[in-house]
Amino acid sequence: MKLCMFCLLALFFLFVNSGCSESDVPIGYTFTLAVPVEYANDFSSKAYLMETDQMPLNFRTALSIEAIDGRYACSLEIFLGNVKVWSSGHRSKFYTSEMCMLELTKMGDLRLKGPNEAIGWRTGTSGQGVEVTPISKFRLILVPNLTSSMQKLQLLESGNLVLVDTLGSIKWQTFNFPTNVLLEEQRLSVATHLTSFPTNNSTSFFSFEIHHDKVALYLNPGDKDKYPYWELKPPGARNITFIELSSRGLELFDDKYQKFSQILPQNSEPIRFLALDNSTGNLDLYYYSPYNDKFEASYQALSSTCDLPLSCSPYEICTSSKTCSCIIWLLTKREDNSDSDCSKEISNVGLCGKNEVDMLELEDAGTLLKSESSLTNMSRRECANSCLNDCNCAAAFYSSHARECMFYGFVRGAKQASRGSGLSYLVKVPKRVMTGNHKKSGLQNWALILIVVADGLVIFRVLGGLGCFMVWKRRKRSTDGANGS
Repeated sequence: MKLCMFCLLALFFLFVNSGCSESDVPIGYTFTLAVPVEYANDFSSKAYLMETDQMPLNFRTALSIEAIDGRYACSLEIFLGNVKVWSSGHRSKFYTSEMCMLELTKMGDLRLKGPNEAIGWRTGTSGQGVEVTPISKFRLILVPNLTSSMQKLQLLESGNLVLVDTLGSIKWQTFNFPTNVLLEEQRLSVATHLTSFPTNNSTSFFSFEIHHDKVALYLNPGDKDKYPYWELKPPGARNITFIELSSRGLELFDDKYQKFSQILPQNSEPIRFLALDNSTGNLDLYYYSPYNDKFEASYQALSSTCDLPLSCSPYEICTSSKTCSCIIWLLTKREDNSDSDCSKEISNVGLCGKNEVDMLELEDAGTLLKSESSLTNMSRRECANSCLNDCNCAAAFYSSHARECMFYGFVRGAKQASRGSGLSYLVKVPKRVMTGNHKKSGLQNWALILIVVADGLVIFRVLGGLGCFMVWKRRKRSTDGANGS
């Protein structure tokens, strides 16, 4: 049954794609894709609607259906070559069954709809003057001419998908709704940012944000706090108003629209896009390599594995050998056990108070994540006790040189530091973990104490005997002298 469905869909998409090279895609008011009846893992299909004509790679707009977590998600997407650079379902998925319909209404609203007229996504441009004629068309624009009344939904050569009114004014555009990709000529201000969502962690996401004094990368664990792990502060006291991507790199502009700083690629190839990586959280500038027929990174904000915020799993530390090790295993010199779950073994979820938890300290260890919850002029013991008494604190970072203490609501981003750094990473763990993992060490300590005490008694007896012998000998000499006289 699944195979038959795939064959029918493949023939359908082949029919759709056969007209993709045309400059006009006459689809009327709606365009509908069928959703498979049965769920199939890794199912993904697209129907391309429009494309631009620049070479060697161009932009294409597609209606896409993808299998995600047991359901089918439908979205409107833009591709540069085979790279997805924009999606209507970036922040919120539209799950549907039976069918997915793309509709441009008579009131000028672009929508994605499912069965029973359910609306899963919309541009919100209804009644704003977007031009629609009785024969609605999705038209490809080969040259920028926004005054024609027949141009409603347009894919520009910059990759910007726009809706325009009868006067050619843009009423909606994808450039105003950035995802994890920044295209050439696209701007980001302090009010907008890029976001990416790791597929293996639904609660955390990355963000690339613009501030007046810096641009920075953040890890957002899902609560109100966020933790920067990379930042770039331009020289001088000029404020950043917006950033823009050009073929020469990422450019920073002040409030007078003057460029005063930039991030340059490592080669002279023109930059096609900037991306915040979904899996690593790294920031990359990409160019197209005709020799390898793919996009390659010309700049990376973070070059080391241990500088990536999610390079290791929870309660793991990135060691000096660039490998991940469970924190408790590293501290107790225990062999790594791939069958054990480090986070389940140490997790302090739901535990609070000194009767239930304790602080585990890793010397010469730190974290690449910075925290806004920090205190100064504290001792290491005060830092540990403050985290211990705070039910929202899962870990703390302490610097003995700065006497600074930072608090974290989760345990990620830990990495080893050089010896004598004065850095400590403190992790809140259940007392049973400390007892269980340090039982052997405790017995060894008691054995060492007994040995020291026994050795001390032996030495005491030897020294005592030697002292008694010396006293006896001195008395004997005195007695012999008295008898002689």
